[in-house]
Amino acid sequence: MEKPFVIKDMVKKYPGFQLGPLNLEMEQGTVLGYIGRNGAGKSTTMHCMVGLLKFDQGEINIYGKPNDPIQNEWKQKIGYVGDYHVFYEKWSAEKNLKFKSRFYPAWSDKKTRELIKRFRLPVNKRAKDLSSGNRVKLSLISVLAYSPKLLILDEPTAGLDPLVRDEVLEELFEVLEDGERAIFYSTHILSDIKRLVDNLIFLDEGEIFLETSKEDLLEKWRQITFHLTQEDISLEAIASRKKKGNEYQVISHNFEKTLSQIKRLGATNIVMNRMGIDEISVQVIKRGKDVAIG
Repeated sequence: MEKPFVIKDMVKKYPGFQLGPLNLEMEQGTVLGYIGRNGAGKSTTMHCMVGLLKFDQGEINIYGKPNDPIQNEWKQKIGYVGDYHVFYEKWSAEKNLKFKSRFYPAWSDKKTRELIKRFRLPVNKRAKDLSSGNRVKLSLISVLAYSPKLLILDEPTAGLDPLVRDEVLEELFEVLEDGERAIFYSTHILSDIKRLVDNLIFLDEGEIFLETSKEDLLEKWRQITFHLTQEDISLEAIASRKKKGNEYQVISHNFEKTLSQIKRLGATNIVMNRMGIDEISVQVIKRGKDVAIG
């Protein structure tokens, strides 16, 4: 089975910033989270993938086909919702959807109606009169309606209220049910990560500094509190630490290594707590390229 995408040595250069070289791929039936600070290069990566930007070197293949903007076959297999939503502003939401349906043979009018109802989209309103949240809904419906094999989503739940965000995430879960689809997902709403993604890519200043599974992060990271009378100790595998008197609270990215060390040092009252993937991701982003997962 062809991979949803394979990026090889891709570089995009701007004055004062370079994205890449990036080497990145994903498996069918999975969700890959793309995480990083603003300006790290996440949107630029996706723009290059879908042909909105021309990259300077390297290659990008979508289901084994080069993402040549002139070709049409690979475009039928992807659905892209970006950080900017482009519509015919004077047309109604419904007319925008009908127009786009002409370009996708797999478009389902039934699916479209179901999504409109589910997301409570006011389809009679002109695009320019839609709220930011409803513009996101319109974008999502316009790609989910033709059931693409690969969804490329850049901040898809931004601007949505919590209830609608839950409905969107539930819809994305359903997209994955048959195992024949994949989602490449960038978001700043880290609570979305714990519900949806299988694997994570962390990007900082245009470079990938960590590729990992969600389960591996959950297994390795712990918050640990303990009592230790020694002063000025250097602890291993620590992402952050707080100290008040002889009481320590640390976050470890390899709890077995940290636990072994503090026991050797004579720590007492040791308590370990698991962390959520959103909490862990915040710590990874804060440390950036300095993080040492091991």
